[in-house]
Amino acid sequence: MTQVDHTRMANAIRGLAMDAVEKANSGHPGLPMGAADIATVLFTKFLKFDAADTAWPDRDRFVLSAGHGSMLLYALLYLTGNKDMTLDQIKRFRQLGSLTPGHPENFHTKGIETTTGPLGQGIATAVGMALAEKMLAAEFGKKIVNHHTYVLASDGDLMEGISQEAIALAGVWRLNKMIVLYDDNGISIDGPTSISDSVDQVKRFKSAGWAAELIDGHDPQAIAAAITRAQKSSKPSMIACKTTIGYGAPHKAGTAKAHGEALGADELKAAKEKLGISLEPFSVPDDVLKAWREAGARGAAEHKAWDEQFAQLGNRKRAEFERRIRHERPQSLAKGLRAFKKGLLENPLNVASRKSSEAAIEVIAAAMPMEFVAGSADLTGSNNNKAKSATAFGAKTPKGRFIHYGIREHGMAACLNGIFLHGGFAPNGATFLVFTDYARPAMRLSALMGTGVVYVMTHDSIGLGEDGPTHQPVEHLSALRAIPNMRVFRPCDAVETAECWELALNRIDGPTVLALTRQNLPQLRTTAPNDNPCSHGAYELVAAQGDAKVSLFASGSEVQIAVEAQKQLAGRGIATRVVSVPSLELLLAQPAERQNAIIGNAPVKIAIEAAVRWGWDAVIGHDGEFIGMHGFGASAPAKDLFPHFGITAEAVVNAATKRV
Repeated sequence: MTQVDHTRMANAIRGLAMDAVEKANSGHPGLPMGAADIATVLFTKFLKFDAADTAWPDRDRFVLSAGHGSMLLYALLYLTGNKDMTLDQIKRFRQLGSLTPGHPENFHTKGIETTTGPLGQGIATAVGMALAEKMLAAEFGKKIVNHHTYVLASDGDLMEGISQEAIALAGVWRLNKMIVLYDDNGISIDGPTSISDSVDQVKRFKSAGWAAELIDGHDPQAIAAAITRAQKSSKPSMIACKTTIGYGAPHKAGTAKAHGEALGADELKAAKEKLGISLEPFSVPDDVLKAWREAGARGAAEHKAWDEQFAQLGNRKRAEFERRIRHERPQSLAKGLRAFKKGLLENPLNVASRKSSEAAIEVIAAAMPMEFVAGSADLTGSNNNKAKSATAFGAKTPKGRFIHYGIREHGMAACLNGIFLHGGFAPNGATFLVFTDYARPAMRLSALMGTGVVYVMTHDSIGLGEDGPTHQPVEHLSALRAIPNMRVFRPCDAVETAECWELALNRIDGPTVLALTRQNLPQLRTTAPNDNPCSHGAYELVAAQGDAKVSLFASGSEVQIAVEAQKQLAGRGIATRVVSVPSLELLLAQPAERQNAIIGNAPVKIAIEAAVRWGWDAVIGHDGEFIGMHGFGASAPAKDLFPHFGITAEAVVNAATKRV
């Protein structure tokens, strides 16, 4: 191994970060400069990885929760020999089409474990990764699954509320393979963190069940010793590394000026001179680069040994592991759901869609007993997403496949991202639909990253009744539909619910929301074709007798209202069809020919949904009729609320007859 002084290794990170931010005239040089010593120790002495294979299943995960310091990560990828991260990419930092965007994007650049930038998301997502490691190791053994999850977190990460949710969960689950390196530089954009924060983070983490200590973040021996202690701990560990932001900059180090802007030519030159870095932009001494490349190849031998160990698994177990890492669903899932739907046609299930979802989950859990991981934010009995066979996951029960997240919707959603990104599991989490407000930042990241997470969101409208407008979602369907790559399903009965579950589980390039009712629904479907009508977003449920004069479009619990209205209109001689729309955005994503065929050309188009109108004009037109909500709900039994707000078959009939 090439012997190079630690300081010169760390300065390679600092130099590249300073130069890239300066060239872009945009970015955050302070964190990479301050945290370079931490990263150098971690990557050269501890992190288990193989730069030649960023997808090795048993690699350690490194999450840069402080995503604004992205040049730290890009410098490390280049220095360690990631084949995609060339010096040219470093020079194109923050430029269109480069692999070095402003914040790390795992869907864009290989070697990045998760997308970060919104503070707090990284550390919370990492909890999901560490959780997945613990579950998978319990199932396949530590010879196959035995890695750490490291997080580099900033002051801002720990200020965000989601961090408290995350560290509390990691503590109660005793995720001892999770190690957080806290870049404790005491500076935020507005100035010293003391102007807004006085938390003792070491005491905070200890109170949540972590091992925690404070060290000098510029002392490589102290950093190495602390990581060694953390690796031996029976608890998750937090190492507060006291650092100087913008380390080496003569005038801006230790100030907010080093945080979120280029140093400027004079300060850059002075910093390089002080640190002993070449003034030539983007230059790394040959011996330093060689030493870094050797660090990147250090894990190749361990990777090879793992491959050999993996090859010794039985064929069936090896194939199972590989299938699950690929997020490929077992054939038994489709077979089981087909049989389930056939049974529904023979014995209709007239229950709330949260209950028909529960019935579908029994089938799913039987087909995917170890990979189907469900959980709830303290609403298990209401969300109905716990299979009868499922046991609770815990520190002493790592084979449990139901997770109690407590009242932590945001932390739950981030954990789900981490579980999926780790690989090996099909995660879902549940709460009330209205509480997606608490989870939205992590849900948005799920859509951005394309994680195949399922959100089981029950109590989906005023139909939840007496809890009133604080709990009755009216704008939430529209808000979720507005997120690119987020798929929202609102099934109308037990058959649709099973079909939507199947589509959700087979979607591994983006998240799905299942919006489910509290109130009972009649089973409307009498057929269950193999092509799954819900896959088109909408389909004709009831055909008109003759040329349709009216098309009724509805989702979820309002489909039954549309069906009743159709009967009344037909009785008046008005030919009417009913189109069930379990996924409005999926309908609008269909090719024009199919979309037009589903929407049809009836002169009168009416949409019915116990939510706000937003989005429906794409189907019914600006002059179409909408029967739904125009404000917040109220506290009353559901049977009183629908008439009160005018969401009835009679209202539909009146609207139609006025237009025909």
